[in-house]
Parts: sequence; structure tokens; C-alpha cells
Amino acid sequence: MSIISVRIDEETRRKMKRFSHLNWSEVIRQAILQKIKEEESKKRMLDPKMLKEAAEITDRIRRPSPSWSSVEEIRKWRGMRRS
Repeated sequence: MSIISVRIDEETRRKMKRFSHLNWSEVIRQAILQKIKEEESKKRMLDPKMLKEAAEITDRIRRPSPSWSSVEEIRKWRGMRRS
């Protein structure tokens, strides 16, 4: 195992001493592992390959609506705004 050093203020150290039954090294290890998991999860959510696949799925399931035109809708709202 590698060793790292963490600096904390005196008040935090005093509070930690009140809970001397806790293994603070283990608490810190778990906090680091949790943060790593969170960051890896964020990275997976922004994976370009997954984003491309999601866009392709969206394109496949999208159904055109013959009775609705986005162009006409925009023109309608712009016209109402000018009135």
C-alpha cells in the first residue's frame, strides 16, 4: 500500500479524537474510492461512443408527425409576439 499525507485543521483533529474508535485511515480510503466511482460515472455518461449510440436510437424511434409543422408553429408564435 502507498502512503499519502492529509492535512487538517486543529478543530477537526480534536473532533476526530472524540471518535477514536473509528479507523480514520479506512474512512479516508472509502471517501477516496467513492469519489473515484463518482468521477468514473460522470466520464461514462459523457462517453462519445455511448452518446452517438443514443442519438442513433433516438433517430430510429422518432416518428414524423404529418399533421404538425415546426416551421408553421414558430411562425405562429412569432406572429402572436408581434401583435
